Amino acid sequence: MNRKGFTVWFTGLSGSGKTTLSNLLHHRLQTLGITNVEVLDGDVVRTHLSRGLGFSKQDRDTNIRRIGWVAQLLTKHGVPNLVAAISPYREVREEVREMVERVGGKGSFIEVFVDCPIEVCEKRDVKGLYARARRGEIKNFTGIDDPYEPPLNPELHLRTDSSTPEECTEKILQHLRAKGLIPEVEVKTGS
Repeated sequence: MNRKGFTVWFTGLSGSGKTTLSNLLHHRLQTLGITNVEVLDGDVVRTHLSRGLGFSKQDRDTNIRRIGWVAQLLTKHGVPNLVAAISPYREVREEVREMVERVGGKGSFIEVFVDCPIEVCEKRDVKGLYARARRGEIKNFTGIDDPYEPPLNPELHLRTDSSTPEECTEKILQHLRAKGLIPEVEVKTGS
């Protein structure tokens, strides 16, 4: 199978399940024999690629453009990549879509809206970020005092409050199979 690069872009509130789903999908893709998959997690990228940026709209947009640039570069070179980033603003996500599809072709950018009510995200928040934001200790926190603009037409809309991570991952795999981006069957590996 001629492997094509593509970007699966997970967007949603903090605690919605973006990292969990990207890690599960990464593992499942490896079982399909796709071993050159890269994961770009928003928190990790911010530490290394976007150190020094704050959380103003301008800084967030810069961060997402940087992640998008890496994603389009990977896509261009045939490397499937999974991006887990809040990416709260619709306009810059669309900009990244155009960037990726310019090099990978139409359909090479798969936007996955990881939808979860804020109340559930707050209950999942092991770092206590929502509580700190509600106390005013963190400013410009998405969903509290900064907006999140949900995608209007994502390729996939997953409700992580009512579906398991495994069920959500299977829906992503079905989409990738239907688009011919991944093989139909898992590769048997030696034990």
